[in-house]
Amino acid sequence: MSNTGEQILQTEYSEIMQKSYIDYAMSVIVARALPDVRDGLKPVQRRTLYDMYELGIRYDRPYRKSARIVGDTMGKYHPHGDSSIYGALVVMAQDFKCGMPLVDGHGNFGSIEGDGAAAMRYTEARLQKITQEAYLADLDKNVVDFIPNFDATEKEPSVLPVKIPNILVNGAEGIAVGMATSIPPHNLGEVIDGVIAYMKNPDITTEEMFEIIPGPDFPTGGIVINKDELREVYETGMGKIRMRGKVEIEKVKGGRERIVISEIPYTMIGANIGKFLNDVYSLVETKKTTDITDISNQSSKEGIRIVIELKKGADAENICNLLYKKTRLEDTFGVNMLAVAGGRPETMGIVSIIRHNVQFQYELATRKYTTLLNKEREKQEIQEGLIRACDVIDLIIEILRGSKNIKQAKACLVEGNTEGIKFRSKLSQKTASMLHFTERQAQAILDMRLYKLIGLEIEALIKEHDETLKNIAFYEKVLGSRAAMAKVLMQEMKELKQEFAAPRRTVIENGKAAVYEEKKADAFPVVLLVDRFGYVKSVDLPTYERNKEAADAENRQVFSCMSDDRLCLFTDIGQMHLVKMEDVPYGKFRDRGIPVDNICNYSSENESIVSILPLSAVRDRKVIFATAAAMIKRVDGAEFDVAKRTTAATKLLEDDRLLYAGVAAEEDTFVMQSRKNYFLRIAASDIPEKKKGTLGVRGMKLGEGDSLASGWVLNGEESPAVTVNGKEIALNRLRIGGRDTKGVKR
Repeated sequence: MSNTGEQILQTEYSEIMQKSYIDYAMSVIVARALPDVRDGLKPVQRRTLYDMYELGIRYDRPYRKSARIVGDTMGKYHPHGDSSIYGALVVMAQDFKCGMPLVDGHGNFGSIEGDGAAAMRYTEARLQKITQEAYLADLDKNVVDFIPNFDATEKEPSVLPVKIPNILVNGAEGIAVGMATSIPPHNLGEVIDGVIAYMKNPDITTEEMFEIIPGPDFPTGGIVINKDELREVYETGMGKIRMRGKVEIEKVKGGRERIVISEIPYTMIGANIGKFLNDVYSLVETKKTTDITDISNQSSKEGIRIVIELKKGADAENICNLLYKKTRLEDTFGVNMLAVAGGRPETMGIVSIIRHNVQFQYELATRKYTTLLNKEREKQEIQEGLIRACDVIDLIIEILRGSKNIKQAKACLVEGNTEGIKFRSKLSQKTASMLHFTERQAQAILDMRLYKLIGLEIEALIKEHDETLKNIAFYEKVLGSRAAMAKVLMQEMKELKQEFAAPRRTVIENGKAAVYEEKKADAFPVVLLVDRFGYVKSVDLPTYERNKEAADAENRQVFSCMSDDRLCLFTDIGQMHLVKMEDVPYGKFRDRGIPVDNICNYSSENESIVSILPLSAVRDRKVIFATAAAMIKRVDGAEFDVAKRTTAATKLLEDDRLLYAGVAAEEDTFVMQSRKNYFLRIAASDIPEKKKGTLGVRGMKLGEGDSLASGWVLNGEESPAVTVNGKEIALNRLRIGGRDTKGVKR
């Protein structure tokens, strides 16, 4: 215990961390990232709309600076930074993101192509008409609870009295702690029909609801192609929606066709439009297709228009399928209908969401009509008092003239207390003692102006009283019957649908899977060039022949193959990497090429390439392997014609490495050179043939500290020479010896 009376409590650090993190997580989940199932809004959206309502920025009034709205919202209700508030305001104004924009933006609020909104000091905003009439209309009727703001200086609504399931109409996206929500937007008219259907039949099934709300309605249009899978998505609240852009094929002059994309998948909005264009460029650059000649983005305020020009005779349908498979023209929207219900996050199906919303509508209506009923009853009380007062107006005037103060006059009107009041006659005093107006009626009489005594005014008062009685009867009927309340709510929704609903934009169907039939280009001879820095490229045969001398001098490996061939890259750790020739850059002789490790799976840090051979040269022949420890073998080249991109080419001894891999015919010879300049030439047929997964045999006896340095396959046409100690040695002049001998010293 300290002197100040404070007590030190000891607790586990892990417990404190766990509790703090859980508190933080729940705060993010409930108070920031996830929408409330009742109004479909996150706190920042709710506070921004309420602040605009408080500032009087209505749909029929002038726009106000966004900076004013953001500053006021941040100062009063949302102390989390201006960027989050302005970001929410911008999204609520973007008609390509929201199914039903809630804010009417004036100025640059961004574009569908990913351009950001202008700074808040340049833009203006006001509420949309639907926001005012369906989201904020009844806030003055005590329909929702108001809670203190962050510093208890203001009051804010805990939820907005939204009359439609906004969580379905506008959808929602948000990432909380350990969970995320992703709800697609839907068509307002269909959602209202779904709510009305639920009110008529609370036991409605997802299947029946699916007939009314067949799926999402994205503001970008497009086509949903997995209609049959949507039933499960709307039953569980989780799943995937597969979408495609709307594509049209137009004929142009010269018998050519072009593909025109007029609607895009919802997931493509923003920077993904640019990515789509780049993906199409990549398809052309990598020769996945040669039928596309040009692509241009001709989109404008009128809508999306992306044009892809095709070669004459190109199969447009096949190219569309290629775009579906290789680009975001076909994409997936992941659905997770997670929202806060009863203060807790919950994943709900579509019927469950509508159930929560309908319950909320009944709560709003109950509080609204209770408030209206109480107001009408107060009016009734005052009106009846004034009507009675008109019948005895002479007596009331006598009481007022005879009273010394208002308190005395009011006591007479309410309690019949005539003490201290001067009357003209005993009869007047006796009549006055029989008065018994209520407090509210007496105050209204005292506040009444003389012109109210005009005959027409009295008639208007009686007529107003009759109207009040009708209203009271109506409100009592609504509050007394669930069916009557449902009828009123349904009528309100029908009126909203009639005024604000728009036709469906997204088509929902069961689309066929995109099948792209790749047209194989005619193969042609190319020459592969590998320079001493490990850069590879290919050129056509005429180009090589024109530059043969420079090509042979500048590159450490040069060989011919076909453009549809595959390359076998053998590395010093005994691996083989298969690479398609089409992945090797093809172009001009002076082009740099690319590093060989960019086109295969090997890591230049752990292994290095020993030899590159075309698969066509390997497939029907034998491959000789030689290691630093002089272990050699022959392997049937057919073993390397595999589907895997990386496979084991040979087995190595510990601390050994592959030194050489080359193709040899039966009549060829193989020369080995050691680091101490011992040479051994043997017949290729003397080398045992083994499987690729086995060790070789010793090809040359090495002295202590010696190892194999090089190897060559010799045929009758080649006569390579090696310089040793300044002396040139012709390898084909070496005597053929036996395997596993020491060789000759040079």
